Parts: sequence; structure tokens; C-alpha cells
Amino acid sequence: MVLINRILSLSFICSISCLISLTSFGQPGIDSSFESTLLTDHKLVGKIWSSRSQSFIEIEEFLSYSENASYLLLGEKHDNPDHHTLQLYILNYFLEREKVSNVSLEMLESDDQVRLNALQENSNQNSISISLASLNEELDWDDEGWDWGFYGPLIQAALQGGAPLSAGNITTETMQQVYGDSNTLDGALQFDNHIVDKLNQDIDESHCGLLPESQFPSMVRVQRARDVSLASSLHLPAAEKLSVLIAGNYHIRQDLGVPNYLMGQNSQLERQQIVAISFMEVSEDINDPAEYLQQFNDVAAFDFIWFTPAVSNEDYCASLL
Repeated sequence: MVLINRILSLSFICSISCLISLTSFGQPGIDSSFESTLLTDHKLVGKIWSSRSQSFIEIEEFLSYSENASYLLLGEKHDNPDHHTLQLYILNYFLEREKVSNVSLEMLESDDQVRLNALQENSNQNSISISLASLNEELDWDDEGWDWGFYGPLIQAALQGGAPLSAGNITTETMQQVYGDSNTLDGALQFDNHIVDKLNQDIDESHCGLLPESQFPSMVRVQRARDVSLASSLHLPAAEKLSVLIAGNYHIRQDLGVPNYLMGQNSQLERQQIVAISFMEVSEDINDPAEYLQQFNDVAAFDFIWFTPAVSNEDYCASLL
């Protein structure tokens, strides 16, 4: 059971300032604003790729496009500080324009919602800014699992901006139940076999080939249950507002992740109303932005990719052997 819990705790391998100018992370070229230090001279660093237009775009174009969406999904590699800085910039941009309907985070589990509600009620009643230290304590934050320095400013910004916060993830207890019960997703959106095959392949690769094939179905159920929960945590946005999700890059994939469940929940929702932007580290030997999409069918994984330097060159699989 200890091994299963360890496996279940693994996701797919995968003080911050909000005063970022529109050119701080601009393209092209190297920029000292990035905290990550590896591959800073890569030709894609600082650039934003649109899979819809198959071209590089400016920050203003991305923001303008997103304003017309209903859902904005902000991806990340969890340990890259630049991804969270950029998320915070985008979140503040829309908060300042009163365009945010709610903010959901993968880093909070459903049973954290009671604490979130209490924080929001207190913030609304007292109109007093709550310090990051106080927020950490009030939320009983999982500091070992999620770096508070990355996520605290996002939560604080949402509270100060008056945007309702949602705890997007399933609990450990639910995760274990889903893992052990093949019937738990009977009512969820069903994928075609080629998509299930892709999920199985990614499960295998993300666990470095160490996971027994017999556990693939259980792990895929857990991944899908998380995506169902994340989709359910996003409120139907008010007119001309955005429901925002902050989650790992794999969760926000248009082809495999949360967008499919959002559309399953609302038959009137169209895919173009969901904007998924991946903040992604560059790879040394890959210079073609389209290769980062890892496209396997006619649905692009991400609408936009914002390229950053890498935070580490650690071989995750080697560390597990």
C-alpha cells in the first residue's frame, strides 16, 4: 500500500513580483527577468507560439484573444518559478479589469474548500489584505507538496481581486477509492480507444517504465478523476468574464484533459471558448515550436505555448532507478 500511495502521489513528471511589464518576458531574445538559468539562450525562450495560427504572437495578442473566451487554463511545470510569475501576471491583468469569474487550483483538494470559503468571507467582510504567512496558516498549506512561494501570491491576488476561489483536486481518500474501483468513472465522459491508448502510453513514460502494466487502468482512472474534479470546480462564468484554472500542463491539454470534461458538462460550450496556455521549458535539441505540442490527433494539446528557460536538467527517471 505504501508503494501505491507513493505512485498515486506522483503527477505526470512535470517573494514573486506581479509588477511585470509587457516587455519583461517579451520575444525574441534572452531576458534577465527569468529566474530559471538553464538554456536561457535557446531561440524559443520568451516567445509565445499560437497553435491556432501556427505562428509566434505578441503578449498583447494573447491577452486580447483570451478576453473573448469563457475559460482560461494556465498550465505549468510545477517547480519552475517563471511559470508562476507569468501566471500571476496574466491573473492580475484580468483581475484588474474585473474579468475573472473564479479561480480554481489543482494544488487544493476538495476538502480545503471550507477553509477557502472562510477566508473569502473574512476578506469580503473586512476588506483587509491578508498576509501570505497568514494565508499559509489558515489554509494549512501542504508546503512539502507545493511551494508556497509559487502559489501563495496567486491565492492572495484572487482574494484581493474579489474572485471566488475553488479547490480543484480530489482528496487522497477519493484518489485511493478511484484507484481501486473500476466503476468510479462510469458516468464520466468516455474516450475513444486511441485516446485511452495515449493515456496509457503517457502513464508508462511518466513513471519511467517502472509501473506494472496491470496498474495502467487504475492510474488512468486517477488522472481522469482529477480532470473531472478540476472541470467541475470551474464555475460557469458570467457574461464577458473568465473562469481560470491553474494546473499542471498535462491537465490543461485540449486533447486529453480538462477541456473535454468542460464540454461534456455543457453541450453548448465550444472548444474555442476554452483557451489553454502551456508555460513550457525549452529542450536543448528542439527548436521547432510545433514539436512541443506532442500532437497525436487533430486536436492541438495547447492553444498557446509560452517558452521559458529550464529550472533543472535532472534526469527524473535516473533518480528513481
